[in-house]
This record gives sequence, structure tokens and C-alpha cells, in this order.
Amino acid sequence: MRLTAKADYALRAAAELAAAAAEGTSRTREQIAAAQGVPSAFLVRILTDLRRAGIVRSRRGAEGGYRLARDPEEISLADVIRAVEGPLAEIHGDQPQDIYYEGAAAALRDVWIALRATERRLLESITLAAVSSGNLSPMVAELIRDPDAWAGRTP
Repeated sequence: MRLTAKADYALRAAAELAAAAAEGTSRTREQIAAAQGVPSAFLVRILTDLRRAGIVRSRRGAEGGYRLARDPEEISLADVIRAVEGPLAEIHGDQPQDIYYEGAAAALRDVWIALRATERRLLESITLAAVSSGNLSPMVAELIRDPDAWAGRTP
């Protein structure tokens, strides 16, 4: 899986807003950018996408800033990624179920659907509240206990 900088920054910004929600406060764009090392100019576009998706809301003025539009327990990592990137799995801009291969490659479609199902299972089960509190699911704990999970692979 490749996660774009935009999705990574969006997840980090959303986690920062989940922490603010736990404190009952909001965060300015500059506070989010500084806390997470995200370029402020790029963050403008990300926060706009998150606002359009109904994940964050903004308020102008001295008491202004950004807040989550819903409880952080109700917002999954998948929700944030979809808000800034679209569907979790696409092949050349198409959904896996709409792909058809011929001959020896025909089974690849099933692999792409299984990959999407695995991504969904994990990313839809983890909320912003879990990330911001560090209280991740047992599924994550199980997966990261495997030493092979920490090993990078290159061609």
C-alpha cells in the first residue's frame, strides 16, 4: 500500500483535532501544522477536503479554528483517507470489481478485491479517538507483534 503525503498529512491533522476534541478545544491551521510538521499551505487544501466531507468544521475569528464535526469515536481512518483521496483501492482509476483480466491474469481481480477488503477491515476499525489516545485495537497489536511486519521490502 502506498499512502500519499496528502493522506498522511490528513490523518495527522485529524488526529491532532481528535486530541483537541478530548480537551474540548479547537486548533488553528498554524497550530496543526506546527504540531504535526505539515506544510501550512498544503494543510489549507486538506482541511478544505475534510470540511467538505463533513469530518471537520471551521470557525473564523479570535475564537476560531478547526474542530472535528463528529465525535472522534465515529470517524475512522478510512473516512479521512477517502475524504482526501477517494476510494481506498483503485486500479488505473477503476474499482477492483470493475476490472476484468484475461487468461493467466484473470485471478488478479480477486487479489485486488481481497486487498481492498483487508484495508477496509483495518482502516475502518480504527478511529481517530483510538489514534489520538494511543489506544489501538487488538488487531493492530497482533499485527505489529510479528517481527516481519517491521521489515521493509525492496525489489
